[in-house]
Amino acid sequence: MTKRLIFLAAAACFFFAAPYRLAAQAPDKDKDKDAKASDSKDKCDSAATKEESSTTDHTIRIGAQAVPYKATASTTLLKNDKGDPTGMLYSVAYTRSDIKDPSLRPVSFLYNGGPGSATMWLHMGAFGPRRAHTVDGVFTPPAPYKLVDNTESLLDKTDLVFIDAMGTGYSHAVCKAQEKDFYGVDEDVEAFAQFIVTYLSRNDRWNSPKFLIGESYGTFRSAALGNYLQNHDTVHLNGIVLISSVLDLATLSFAPGDDRPYVFYLPSYAAVAWYHKVLKDRPADLPGFIEEARKYAQGEYAAALYKGAELSATEKTAVAKKLSYFTGLSEDYLIKADLRVTLSQFRVELQRSAGLTTGRIDARFTGYTYDLLEENAQGDPEGPAVGGAFTALINAYNHDELKFGRDKVYHNTNAGASWNWKREQTGPRRFFPGAPNVEGDLAQAMITNPRLLVQVENGYFDFATPFFATEFTMEHLGLPEALQKNIKEDYYSAGHMMYLRDEDRVNLHEHIGSFIDRATQGK
Repeated sequence: MTKRLIFLAAAACFFFAAPYRLAAQAPDKDKDKDAKASDSKDKCDSAATKEESSTTDHTIRIGAQAVPYKATASTTLLKNDKGDPTGMLYSVAYTRSDIKDPSLRPVSFLYNGGPGSATMWLHMGAFGPRRAHTVDGVFTPPAPYKLVDNTESLLDKTDLVFIDAMGTGYSHAVCKAQEKDFYGVDEDVEAFAQFIVTYLSRNDRWNSPKFLIGESYGTFRSAALGNYLQNHDTVHLNGIVLISSVLDLATLSFAPGDDRPYVFYLPSYAAVAWYHKVLKDRPADLPGFIEEARKYAQGEYAAALYKGAELSATEKTAVAKKLSYFTGLSEDYLIKADLRVTLSQFRVELQRSAGLTTGRIDARFTGYTYDLLEENAQGDPEGPAVGGAFTALINAYNHDELKFGRDKVYHNTNAGASWNWKREQTGPRRFFPGAPNVEGDLAQAMITNPRLLVQVENGYFDFATPFFATEFTMEHLGLPEALQKNIKEDYYSAGHMMYLRDEDRVNLHEHIGSFIDRATQGK
């Protein structure tokens, strides 16, 4: 961390801490007021548990057809097992309004990840009827931003329900509950499942084909949520779409003694080095180059790393030369790194000579490196490049078009919240904790429902969830051959949010639209 960043972090800590010191010096009468306010806050009155809703009518043209639809922005009350109110989940539902029997039309539930991210990205970037216009691959200039019709919305194929996780969007805890009560793998799944079951009942959608569409941690959620819905609520799904997927967090962790992430990231390193033209002998064919990197990663490279300290100096030199061919990094740097370059090291080293840091969420994006002596990347340029546009437009859209939330604060994230990664053990007894993993949930969901289809969307330039790790995960679920065939993978020349690239947003719509048709028709 640079001296400047250390100062800013220290300053932030000071300013957040100051009010608490002042409160400690307050006279007793102020303490009494605080206590009374706290007692009042604990009361669960009708205003705290009152759901809100706003419905508006719209039309959008998707392809050759005009699609009329209703947009319903609302909050849904959640309760615990005792029937006590615990929270409000905010959602925006888009339902086609010219359908005679809505119960037969597919309905999809969509959410982003984090954990702790609002669903404005999928909502305003990929599948909602209105889209935030951003400049592809570079920084989008400040306001005024453009809100445009999204001709790649999935409304032509399915009704859409975008859900903001607790503590994000307008979702919040109520009464005696706290938002941290929802911050955990199982806690989060139970909240989403309760919302979905409530939505199906209130809107007469029990007989509709049902889909889960999640991105990033949203894919982790989908695996656990799909299994929970089917086995706890007997809600059988037609399909699950995993966008930029991770089901086993160990594949991304670069933990000491675990060489797998280095193997999994190598094809992504190669793809990004190719994109930024830092390779000495840059091949013309990206897919062919990626396939070459896959074979080397799982073959000679994995074998070399497995040898550990037994790898000879001659062997290490040969591996460094090959890694340099794939990554564009110098052989000297690779030798010093012991052939193991973490993601944060790669992102700052790849374009160091140009003074640039490479993006993580989408490695096509670059930003200026403040301290050229830094060993690790100090931020992700992709976030600032598009975050301003999405934040401004989700607020304007909620207020002006959906007629909701003008007097509320829309939270993009619940950043900083502590997440409970521990889960109730349902499988074989384990004596030691491991990295969070929901592979078993997805496998069980597919075994419970052998007609459940799974579609996986991968970005070549996604450093957050590398595609080779996803491929490994999908091939190691332990499924029977007949069920393994229910999984299909697609690829895009973009990053984690492949829909930021116009061509890939079109392809994403086509792939998922076809998937919904296939899963609905049972073919």
